[in-house]
Amino acid sequence: MTGPVQVDVVDRVALVSINNPPVNAASHAVRQGLTDAIKAANASDDVDVIVLAAEGRTFIAGADIKEFGKPPQSPWLPEVCNTIEDSETSVIAVLHGTPLGGGLEVALAAHARVALPRTKVGLPEVNLGILPGAGGTQRTPRLIGIAPALDMILTGRHVPVQEALELGLVDRIEDGTPRDVALRAAELWRTGSLSVRQTKGLVVTPDDPALTAARETTQRKHPHLFSPMKCIDAVAASVLPIEQGLQTERSLFNECLNSPQRAGLIHAFFMERAVSKIPEAQEKPRPFSRIGVVGGGLMGSGIATACLLAGLSVVLAEQSAEALQRGKASVVANLEKAVARGKLTSKQQAEILEGAFDTTLNLGALHNADIVIEAIFEDLEVKKDVFRALDRTCKPGAVLSTNTSYLDINEIASVTSRPSDVIGLHFFSPAHIMRLLEVVVTDHSAADTVATGFALAKTLRKVAVRAGVCDGFIGNRILAATRKVADDMLIDGASPTQIDDALEAFGFAMGPYRVLDMAGLDISWANRKRQAATRPANERYVAVGDLLCEIGAFGRKSGQGYYLYGDKKGLNPSLTDILSAERAAHNVKPRSFDADEIVSRYLAAMVCEATRVLEDGIALRPIDIDAVLLFGYGFPRFRGGPMHYADIIGINEVLRRIDIYVQGDPVFWKAPDMLRQMAQDGTTFADQN
Repeated sequence: MTGPVQVDVVDRVALVSINNPPVNAASHAVRQGLTDAIKAANASDDVDVIVLAAEGRTFIAGADIKEFGKPPQSPWLPEVCNTIEDSETSVIAVLHGTPLGGGLEVALAAHARVALPRTKVGLPEVNLGILPGAGGTQRTPRLIGIAPALDMILTGRHVPVQEALELGLVDRIEDGTPRDVALRAAELWRTGSLSVRQTKGLVVTPDDPALTAARETTQRKHPHLFSPMKCIDAVAASVLPIEQGLQTERSLFNECLNSPQRAGLIHAFFMERAVSKIPEAQEKPRPFSRIGVVGGGLMGSGIATACLLAGLSVVLAEQSAEALQRGKASVVANLEKAVARGKLTSKQQAEILEGAFDTTLNLGALHNADIVIEAIFEDLEVKKDVFRALDRTCKPGAVLSTNTSYLDINEIASVTSRPSDVIGLHFFSPAHIMRLLEVVVTDHSAADTVATGFALAKTLRKVAVRAGVCDGFIGNRILAATRKVADDMLIDGASPTQIDDALEAFGFAMGPYRVLDMAGLDISWANRKRQAATRPANERYVAVGDLLCEIGAFGRKSGQGYYLYGDKKGLNPSLTDILSAERAAHNVKPRSFDADEIVSRYLAAMVCEATRVLEDGIALRPIDIDAVLLFGYGFPRFRGGPMHYADIIGINEVLRRIDIYVQGDPVFWKAPDMLRQMAQDGTTFADQN
């Protein structure tokens, strides 16, 4: 045979080898090759047993992403799996690497499964808005039962090989190369040490309590998502004869395939790869292993934790012994939580604290750091002082970065003798958990400096997005616009609860006022005071947040913000007087808002400002903006991001809404020229990716 599937007959063993780099995706050529190989082996008098194995780093890792969105070509993967299972000659699958999705479904259709150590398996289709559609929802329960199958399919998690063995997904673990293990598996079959059977012949024990619990949990945790409930329905059908179960699975799969959520989740899937394609990608990053972190507050301790968990050594610097002790205690507490979550062992935690983590009151201790991340409070002059000191202290070639959320990094870089070594690394809180990292490129940042920022993000397992310098960069600049439109609705008659509930019902992780209370109202207050001198005189400015701060209502940390915390719950009663005063000052007669209008205005403001970010060159592409909002700001993943959402509802619809809202506030609701041009040309944001 030619192509990505080869057959080698060795001692009456048909060794079917898959070689489709880089991850042996189940492309049409692979599917056709497997089908032909199984049929040929069954027709041969020289073959007693068939063994499926793969070259390279993994057994089939899933579908071929190049075929996403294209009409399927026969043989479909379900047909391939049925061909394997119906083979009269026994079929053994040898797994290594990460057989996921369709790759695992191929293995489940085999008559036995042998895995190499360190193999991980999974059915992650739910993360793409679909369900395992090649028998995964039918064969998995037959092998391991309904409850464990639901856990795998609804979480999409990667199951380690030892757990897979204990569950019954694999039959043996053998060490060696895939080819050696394949030949050994054939010999084990010959001697009777490896049993084979058709998965479809196994009977599923009904488990209504597990199905009911899964439905209740899914409704509570993921009320907006379409595919998880369809996954449960498909698994429920596994108690039927397999022909009926497979028909049900296919019907439910097609329902998911036609859901708008699938398009959003596929967009999000490609997003993580797309944002790494930057102009500086061809540059070689500078080597790094030692990280200096300046500032031990919430952000600094989180950044230090993230670096330590990634295997880097860290020196944490503070200006006072008390602040340093608090920072160190925060890092230790973060590591203890990682142990509790199973991310670290107690031994690893001890090794990190003894050998990889140090603290200092002297910036001179950062002289040999490869990357320094400044994470002190948002004061431009203080940050400049720190960078002057780092410029004197740090070795040549060290990357000097700031974690500022808003400030002008060009100005910070200008106080050093090496502005080409300076970038922004804008982490999101909590920094050791949140996946987004905005890599902010200044006017003078060297290409390898930028590449190093992206390499650090990869080491930290974060999604890095390239941003230009402006007030708030990509995310916080857009957040400021949505905060303004939310405040406008607030003063015009909506309540914080109405606004939060409407946006959470749309799919946001948290509404804007709950987010503000969690982050601390004083942070955005300080930024508004900084911007006051440059605020346009004709801008409608709502001071509700400022007035809350003036009475000490800073959010959760002070027990009150827009809401009350601690023993008391609900809206802050102080809001009544504050809103009355603000409405009187603006001569506003409050009106009612429904959820649809709240969401429509909020999203229109988000798309408008995001378009301006694109026009100004702060973001490279629309998909970069989508990534920032998804991974840093709780935008619902299944909706793909604001730019994808605008494409879905249509650019003309976005403009129609703006043209209505502009009548109430012509200063704020001015449509970007790019949107008008796109409507005229009939183009989309996706066209610009």
